[in-house]
Amino acid sequence: MTPPYQRYEWMKNKEMPARGLGNQTSESISFGSGLASTGDRRLTGSILDSHVTLFHSARGWLGAGLLGAMAVGIAGCAVNPVSGRPEVVLVSTAQEQRLGDEEAKQVEQEMGLLDDPTLTSYLETIGQRLAKQSPRQDVAYTFRIVDTVEPNAFALPGGHVYVSRGLLALANSEDELAGTVGHEIGHVAARHSVKTMTRQAPFAFITNLTAGVTGLVSPTLGRAIGGIGDAATGLVVSPFNRQQERQADRVGQDIAARAGWDPAGLSTFLNRLEREDELRQKGHRKTSFFDTHPATPERVKDTAAYAEELQRAAGQPTNESRPSFLARLDGLVVGPRAANGILTGQVYLHPDLNFRVRFPEQWHIENSRRQVAAASQDGQEAILLDMAGSGEDPLDGARALEKAAKAPVMQHTERLMVGGLRAARTRLKTDSSQGTLLLNLVWIAHAGKIYQLAGICHVKRSEAFDLVFERLLRSFRPLTLSEHAGVRESRLRLVKASQGETLDALAARSHSSWSAEQVAVANGLARDAKLAAGELIKIVVTEPYAGER
Repeated sequence: MTPPYQRYEWMKNKEMPARGLGNQTSESISFGSGLASTGDRRLTGSILDSHVTLFHSARGWLGAGLLGAMAVGIAGCAVNPVSGRPEVVLVSTAQEQRLGDEEAKQVEQEMGLLDDPTLTSYLETIGQRLAKQSPRQDVAYTFRIVDTVEPNAFALPGGHVYVSRGLLALANSEDELAGTVGHEIGHVAARHSVKTMTRQAPFAFITNLTAGVTGLVSPTLGRAIGGIGDAATGLVVSPFNRQQERQADRVGQDIAARAGWDPAGLSTFLNRLEREDELRQKGHRKTSFFDTHPATPERVKDTAAYAEELQRAAGQPTNESRPSFLARLDGLVVGPRAANGILTGQVYLHPDLNFRVRFPEQWHIENSRRQVAAASQDGQEAILLDMAGSGEDPLDGARALEKAAKAPVMQHTERLMVGGLRAARTRLKTDSSQGTLLLNLVWIAHAGKIYQLAGICHVKRSEAFDLVFERLLRSFRPLTLSEHAGVRESRLRLVKASQGETLDALAARSHSSWSAEQVAVANGLARDAKLAAGELIKIVVTEPYAGER
């Protein structure tokens, strides 16, 4: 909690419950309909199901003006910078840039950017050098690192290009990174996202839901209750088709070669990503590069063959050697960052914010940058935890809700203590398209911040859910000293191999958290490789967490 930027799917609600906590009564307030779920793991199935995919663009250029233009058959015609052919698009360059800028703000809020100015500046340097060779020069290219575990890269309309820290951990040369970034520039240059929006624009008008609930309890809960026209973006991770991927591969290799990098770097990295994806399939798989960039059996082969046809321009990479490139990655966090909170089983613990809470057994839990969301296995109940704001009085949360909802919330709110901390609690009913939902809302004041726990269920299941929610509430408390001291996170480190050393021996000697197979994949080595003396190898080491840096 400090969000994979995934396709959001807006859910048309089913029902939820009503029963007082203690002697409380439930105030009925109409918020509209709809429940949303975000994150890598889809919290679907009944209350978080029956969904309609929409796009964030409903708020901006995708408005009544464009809809009117569509209705009367007005369309724009532009020459594609890559193909050189005229094509019909509904989005002008200015609109594309504006939409991309809006989406970039969402990426920063939901996914978060890696707070590493040196590494970000390095990526920007590579990106801008590539962008100068792009066949499209009417957009302002930017290059950022998103703070996500999964290896991925994507581009937004208007030239916003992102790679994840999970992807950086797999790179072994600047040629590979340049090829990947060039590929994303290729998507921007060929206006692939715009084509996707052009095809899918009509579906963004399935409904014009009120945004009245936004900001009532918090922006997060506002997205969870009631349908909001702030329709979420399937744009960022909508897969491109095979033809678009092939075109982006070629554009990326072209501009990498013209900028002085080895165009074969892309095929090498694609091969490693395929190996990594196969390895992930053996465990709990989440989002990967190939969810948004479909792989085909011939893709590595095709990019390798095309690289042989290209002439690499004169000019040296920023880092000429593998060791100098890898040195930039030393210390990179691999896996979940403690600064974003840690999930261990059903326990969520945040070392910097100094609290922990236990979610119900068997529930699905998703930790994103701004919230922790949990849902029962059948999807009939959900609990959201987020930060409502700063302050010392938990009643501020109820006051904000009362002001926004224009309803008598305060008179139905009671004070209580939770884990030795001051708290406030209320219950609200809200109508949905398929019945009544009950919201259990608790605000907890702790260390100058107010946290919000929101429990949501169908009215008919309120009695059982109340017990579940009460157990969770009683588990919320500050951390003990031993819990603080026990927080650890994994970081990428570099070790030098001994002559003839195997990966098993090196992993054991260096106390690598990665298995020998993971070390092989991350370093682009065969599983049975015999290492050379002094060969630099990436491993991952679990280290004590020193606090937010």
